[in-house]
Amino acid sequence: MELYELSIEEAHRRLKQKEISSVELTRAVLERIAAVDSRVDAFLKVSENKALAQAKAADQKIAGGHCEPLTGIPLAVKDVICTRGLETTCGSRILENFLPPYSATVIEKLGHTGAVMLGKTNMDEFAMGSSTENSGFKNTRNPWDLTRVPGGSSGGSAAAVAADMCLGALGSDTGGSIRQPASFCSTVGLKPSYGRVSRFGLVAFASSLDQIGPLSKNVADCALMLNAIAGYDSADSTSVPADVPDYAGALKEGLKGIRVGIPVEYAAAEGMHAEVSDAVANAVRVIEDMGARTIEVSLPHTQYALAAYYVIAPSEASSNLARYDGVKYGVRDADQYDLLQMYRRTRSRGFGPEVQRRIIIGTYCLSAGYYDAYYGKASQVRTLIVQDFQKAFESCDVLLCPVAPAPAFKIGEKVDDPLTMYLSDIFTLSANLAGIPGMSIPCGFSKKGLPIGLQLLGRHFNEEMLLKVAYNFERVTDFHKKRPDL
Repeated sequence: MELYELSIEEAHRRLKQKEISSVELTRAVLERIAAVDSRVDAFLKVSENKALAQAKAADQKIAGGHCEPLTGIPLAVKDVICTRGLETTCGSRILENFLPPYSATVIEKLGHTGAVMLGKTNMDEFAMGSSTENSGFKNTRNPWDLTRVPGGSSGGSAAAVAADMCLGALGSDTGGSIRQPASFCSTVGLKPSYGRVSRFGLVAFASSLDQIGPLSKNVADCALMLNAIAGYDSADSTSVPADVPDYAGALKEGLKGIRVGIPVEYAAAEGMHAEVSDAVANAVRVIEDMGARTIEVSLPHTQYALAAYYVIAPSEASSNLARYDGVKYGVRDADQYDLLQMYRRTRSRGFGPEVQRRIIIGTYCLSAGYYDAYYGKASQVRTLIVQDFQKAFESCDVLLCPVAPAPAFKIGEKVDDPLTMYLSDIFTLSANLAGIPGMSIPCGFSKKGLPIGLQLLGRHFNEEMLLKVAYNFERVTDFHKKRPDL
């Protein structure tokens, strides 16, 4: 096995026993990036010198007897998370060459553990998209089939993990942007509960929906990464001061007595691919064989979730993105005009079509005379969706459903049809509206060899239940062990 193929758990063991050094591991991963990323295009920026310097510092830390689970581990970061002194563009031309003067809390936390930051991964512009085709710089390709999308908006992070160009990565999830690319690329992806992980330094798309989370090669690695980044942060007013359990310690064998809810509404969703249904049904049988009890539950307001989301998210985006005006920071149109023309030309040239579309939708929904009819009504629907989940969790411990209606689609197939593209998030965005944790794990492959993911949803701040179920499913299957042939 090559060093870049190691899991975080195995790499930590070898580092701790001094079988390998962090510099050796980091160089192997950097060489892997150089060998395959020209075909995948997962990275926007690779910081080789900085990564090797951090690896040397990690080796010194290990030599002094301090080796935490992420010490010396090469990781990648979605380019929507601020990194001091390293470009953070959010995949947008309007922030081209922007250097943040501070790092996000999650980056500071990873730095304290001695993790190695390889660079920034590609994404849909300002996290708006489901395919990473909305990046202002380039398209990322799915390592399993280079003619297909990796999902989005964290497609660069998912593709980098799947192609062994890092041992783990951070993404962000506003409506499925960790879980859907994890499904398309056969990685593990977790969206924590809203408030579990600090959003300080995460460039905002929709502030009431955004959440940072890990993408990894297996469930144990996901737990280790969540251990490192979870916890209260006084710099983030949406952070919740709740106790953080040892997620790695929650990975216990056995599912006997666990109640797994199967939402009946998801089975009849529009555009459901037969191979996805079969893979999920097989996963249900596997989990039942391990002692879990499955029961049908209802989430009756699921049919309104997509419409509510695409009112709330664009409305919040319209407000958050008003700051990019060519005055404070970022790109400004070079030609000289009056102030209003400068605003107009800067934003028209700096933002891509999808971002402009959502800003316009959001501004309309928030405008006088329409706020109550659209944003107000969508907020009421959101409350009903929260209540649906609360009622479902009275009779079950975890919900199980697909991540996406179909495997990864071809590049360019849906880019000109926004409504069809939005349906890619039909199973994932309810979790963001409700603020509950959601997780994607590999559960099969289509006849064309494309990955299929299984989604687990849990109660607020009960990520350990998701990890436990996922860990037990992973123990008796080998989907997570397969790697694309690059």
